[in-house]
Amino acid sequence: MTKVQLQENCQATEQSLMKTLFNFFGLKFFAKKLNYMAHPTAHVEAGAQIGDGCKIWHNAHVRRGSQLGIGCVVGKSVFIDAEVKIGNHVKIQNFATLYHGLTVEDGVYIGPSVTFTNDKIPRAINKDGTPKSVTDWTCLNTILKKGVSIGANATVLPGITIGEWAMVGAGTVVTKDIPAYSVVVGNPGKVVGRVDEEGRVLKSQLEVAS
Repeated sequence: MTKVQLQENCQATEQSLMKTLFNFFGLKFFAKKLNYMAHPTAHVEAGAQIGDGCKIWHNAHVRRGSQLGIGCVVGKSVFIDAEVKIGNHVKIQNFATLYHGLTVEDGVYIGPSVTFTNDKIPRAINKDGTPKSVTDWTCLNTILKKGVSIGANATVLPGITIGEWAMVGAGTVVTKDIPAYSVVVGNPGKVVGRVDEEGRVLKSQLEVAS
């Protein structure tokens, strides 16, 4: 093999390696050029819209048609379903599950393992035993208004609106709309007080009762 042939083989090998890396890591490998960071194990589907400065961590899955605003943080193993809409500077902690039909406004905090549901009558099959299809159930939309905080392991039932700057305690099951600036705890969730934009409790029924 001549020197020229050796150089050509090296160049071909280098190009093949770069192509393999690009195909494996996809756009994540060149995250800096896209103005957001995605860990190599994260899966960002084609058609997802990711805002500048976002960080998407280990094993997160962001589906096609979903939208993330600027400066969002998506923690380990978070699932963001198709067409979920997320505003600016939203923080989503590890293992949270955001299903289709959810809208999250700016500055929302979603704690670890929080789950948002979208089907009020979930079934795997119809009465005749046939599997449910997309036309056999109704997706109910849920909205989190600006500045909302959802504590770890909370569950939010479908078709609910949580008002601006409301705070939902850890483990709460949210079954109905929550007014703005409310503090909600328990199963089912109940309003126990009010909170300001910085998270300071203004008045608590628990404190009054004691």
